[in-house]
Amino acid sequence: MVADQDSLVEYGFRRVIITITAVLCALLEIVDTTIVNVALNNMRGSLGATLTDVAWVITAYAIANVIIIPMTSWLSQQFGRRNYFATSIIIFTVASFMCGNATNIWELVAFRFIQGLGGGALLVTAQTIITESYPIAKRGMAQAIYGMGVIVGPTLGPPLGGYFVDHFSWPYIFYINIPIGIIATFLTLAFVRSPKYGEKLKASQVDWWGIAFLAAFVGSLQFVLEHGQQDDWFNDRTITLLTAVSASGLMLFIWRELTYKHPIVNLSVLKNTNLRVGVIMSFVLGFGLYSSTFIIPIYTQSVLGWSALNAGLILIPSSITTGIMMPMIGKMIQRGVPQAYMVALGFLAFFVFTYWMHNVLTPDTGAEHIFWPLILRGVGLGLLFVPITTLSLSTLKGKEIGEGAAFTGMMRQLGGSFGIAIITTFIARFNQEHRVNLVSHLDKTNFAVQQRVLQLQQGFMNKGFSTNESLNKAYQVMDYGVMKQSSVLTFVDIFYYLGILFLLCIPFVLLIKKRN
Repeated sequence: MVADQDSLVEYGFRRVIITITAVLCALLEIVDTTIVNVALNNMRGSLGATLTDVAWVITAYAIANVIIIPMTSWLSQQFGRRNYFATSIIIFTVASFMCGNATNIWELVAFRFIQGLGGGALLVTAQTIITESYPIAKRGMAQAIYGMGVIVGPTLGPPLGGYFVDHFSWPYIFYINIPIGIIATFLTLAFVRSPKYGEKLKASQVDWWGIAFLAAFVGSLQFVLEHGQQDDWFNDRTITLLTAVSASGLMLFIWRELTYKHPIVNLSVLKNTNLRVGVIMSFVLGFGLYSSTFIIPIYTQSVLGWSALNAGLILIPSSITTGIMMPMIGKMIQRGVPQAYMVALGFLAFFVFTYWMHNVLTPDTGAEHIFWPLILRGVGLGLLFVPITTLSLSTLKGKEIGEGAAFTGMMRQLGGSFGIAIITTFIARFNQEHRVNLVSHLDKTNFAVQQRVLQLQQGFMNKGFSTNESLNKAYQVMDYGVMKQSSVLTFVDIFYYLGILFLLCIPFVLLIKKRN
């Protein structure tokens, strides 16, 4: 098995081309996760959809992602990695074209689901291809190169989407995938090689029940996370039912995979201590990456009044910092710097970032106030991604590498989904709580409050409004001020709790074992 593993190592020009192809495909998949966020309003208008309907454009893609990711290693073994990777690129590219040509919202949702099935495979298979194309001593650098696509992707999505929507129209956020997909397909067929996996399973041996239980588990869970807050969580019958389906699916899936001779997902690979710890840290990494990418644009747009494009652009320097750090981290790993120390330092950097943001947020915060905290976020992501990924796969061999990569990829995606769901819930709950507290201090009998209302009323009267109109507008201004202040306090709280989460993760690093 080791000999076969080593036979996949590439050198020179071939390795460069394989690396570029794999990173490009991973970047395509990740960018498409967030690029549609800023185009939803345009889609809703042109397709005549409701806000609830158009949210399925994101949900369908995410559900398909988390269903297919755990199965990628098995599918690679059945069809050959090169063939499966090339087919996934073709599915993703054709589905992108069909998304751009959708004539109604449910056509778009269906093609987004198909696009997600192809895209999820790209993410994990690309990581496996890059890992096995480099000798063991250089795999830290390999993960650094792969990580540039995974980390930069979520940040590039919103500004790219904003640019295409502003200058062209929303279908172009899908059309941009087509030329890249065609090039990547040809490069894959020409350069990527498949390991020898042995005999393929017959149709009667395929773990169809395992596939069904997996789809029920992760598909229902993803729906609950995406729609829980807007549907009032367990007060909604659909959310309650799907939570029960997800829990049942998980238990049945574990039972099936542990008892069936040819499981769709090899759970025994989780006996590896480093992979288990890596899976937990990948979840936290996804939580931090996607939640911070989600919360910063919301704060800058809803509180500071920035445009979608500017809200996306503020994250670019952070991503550039991460991109610059990736090769440096890779070289440090090659020189023997303990990865555990880097992971601990990365979690600490993320804690400082959240604490810094906690202190600088105000209703008048400017780009100059959040620039350096975001640079520190970029440093933290660089210190976390490469060591976590390298450590997770460091003691795996042969086909276990693909299986391990599937677990870390799925947990990173689920971590992001949990992060966004929890933060969305916190925003609603904390905002309501702070608003009630602030309003309780606005006593109409208070002299300072009376003076402020009178001052505002007089200002509107000077602009030609009647006495009653001016008084109503004065109260509206006061109400807007309360709403804005409660929003700021909400984001302050969220950054505080995020910081505690990252601080609590540092002890997990102590569980990491060195590679023998």
